[in-house]
Amino acid sequence: MRVAPLALRLMCLAWLWPLTQLNSSHFPNKRRHKDMYVGENTKQKQGGRVDLKMKKLDSTKSLLIKSEQLLRIEDHDFAMRPGFGGSAIPVGIDVQVESIDSISEVNMDFTMTLYLRHYWQDDRLAFPSSNNKSRTFDARLVKKIWVPDVFFVHSKRSFIHDTTMENIMLRVYPDGNILYSVRITVTALCSMDFSSFPLDTQNCSLELESYAYNENDLMLYWKNGNDSLRTDEIVLSQFFIEDFQPSFGLAFYSSTGWYNRLYINFILRRHIFFFMLQTYFPTMLMVMLSWVSFWIDRRAVPARVSLGITTVLTMSTIITGVSASMPQVSYVKAVDIYLWASFLFVFLSVIEYAAVNYFTTVEEMKKVKGMPTFNATQAMVFDGCFHDNEIDLTSFPEVSSTPNTERNTQSRNSTVSAPTEGTRLRRKNPLKQNLSFIMSNSYMIDSYSRVIFPLAYLLFNIIYWSMYA
Repeated sequence: MRVAPLALRLMCLAWLWPLTQLNSSHFPNKRRHKDMYVGENTKQKQGGRVDLKMKKLDSTKSLLIKSEQLLRIEDHDFAMRPGFGGSAIPVGIDVQVESIDSISEVNMDFTMTLYLRHYWQDDRLAFPSSNNKSRTFDARLVKKIWVPDVFFVHSKRSFIHDTTMENIMLRVYPDGNILYSVRITVTALCSMDFSSFPLDTQNCSLELESYAYNENDLMLYWKNGNDSLRTDEIVLSQFFIEDFQPSFGLAFYSSTGWYNRLYINFILRRHIFFFMLQTYFPTMLMVMLSWVSFWIDRRAVPARVSLGITTVLTMSTIITGVSASMPQVSYVKAVDIYLWASFLFVFLSVIEYAAVNYFTTVEEMKKVKGMPTFNATQAMVFDGCFHDNEIDLTSFPEVSSTPNTERNTQSRNSTVSAPTEGTRLRRKNPLKQNLSFIMSNSYMIDSYSRVIFPLAYLLFNIIYWSMYA
């Protein structure tokens, strides 16, 4: 009886054992996922502690650490210059000018973008290499080694480009030679002379110098002489670049001593065509327009006065516009001479008509005073108040001659007698005679002005352009 239940139990176990083996074969990763889930929860409970094994997965940081170990950066003090205590370390410089972004006459400065490259040797960074190839790094390694502290003298603003990364390159050779290159945009002062503006030529320079190390510690020099300065094709809107020239000099500071200084000199010649269109041609047209009044009748007062005032106001507007775009200098510029001389010609044309109008009025007043006088009835007849058939003009007496007219008549009839002995002949002043003649014939002033004004302005232009062009 006991054998039967035992046999039944053995049969049940034999039937369930294959099912347990099948489940373990179909779900082998179940325990693994459970362990990972528990591990993540444990890391969150411990405040997000990062496993040290995850850092080794960053290949870039790993490469940087290996490079620092290769260059033995931790073994040296890079706060000191190479060869400290010995002779000055030579640092070669070469520059490639990418562009001249702007030139401001008002602020007297220019903005330039350039590639600045430094060359020196630091034996502390020498490393063994089987193929003698250099290694190139970015800005992260630059902050851990010694680099020259070159700055721009007289700079107002400057920055290193950082799109998409900082534009810094460090190249280390196995023998310790180093190339350090940066891309910089700098705005620097340029002392300009505007005495010949806009027919001027400006000399500007960008100056490089070490800030902390004088000539006893650091020697700056152009690495390849005159070939150390290279430029791309630069096109400016208002200037033509005549020359780029590197040079070398020394700068003295009373508290720190002598420093090596490098110069990037360039000559800018201004394009005149823009100012011819904007300033000179409109000014010439305004001066010639003022001459039109010489051909307008002298009795057309409104026409001549309005023309003169219009040209004067237009010249004032041109002068104001040019002055607003220029710095407030204490000397006279070439464009000022031309504008104010042209303004003077326009102003004299207005004064000319004032003189013509005055002399004409004086001449007419003299004619009115010399006319015979009439009584009221006679005046009404000449004014047209009576018709010819209503009054007999023959009944009016003849106008009596005045003593002046009698004297003139006698002088015409009498013969000219020769001067007697002892009388003195007085010679009349010809200038006074000409002046009185012009005053009595005011219309001749316009006739002379039609010739004198254009010839004088033409002579002024010949002298001006021969001096400044």
